[in-house]
Amino acid sequence: MTAAPIAEQPTFEAALVELQRIVADLENGSVGLKESLARFERGVALLKTCYATLEQAEQRIELLVGTRSDGTSVTEPFDATATADSEAPTAGRRRSRKVKPETTPEPEKVEDESDTGFLF
Repeated sequence: MTAAPIAEQPTFEAALVELQRIVADLENGSVGLKESLARFERGVALLKTCYATLEQAEQRIELLVGTRSDGTSVTEPFDATATADSEAPTAGRRRSRKVKPETTPEPEKVEDESDTGFLF
């Protein structure tokens, strides 16, 4: 499968609207298997388009690092790799939590005057 020429790719907003429509149709079950597969494939292509558009936008983000004496902004390119946490769980996945065993404090021993050390 070859990528569509850039002129044929929808805008981010149009792709998102179409993707939402496809998801609704697939969740509805209102289309047959053959049409569902075709829409699923179209949805995957739209999703790739959306991700590519978002990635390009992210690369254009600049960080405001200060201002010059004349009031103009000083910026530098945003580096997404510097803020990525490789240990963080990915979206949609749940990280299992380790449950700490509950510890209950032992009851304090109250010494009674009648306690002579004998069992009876």
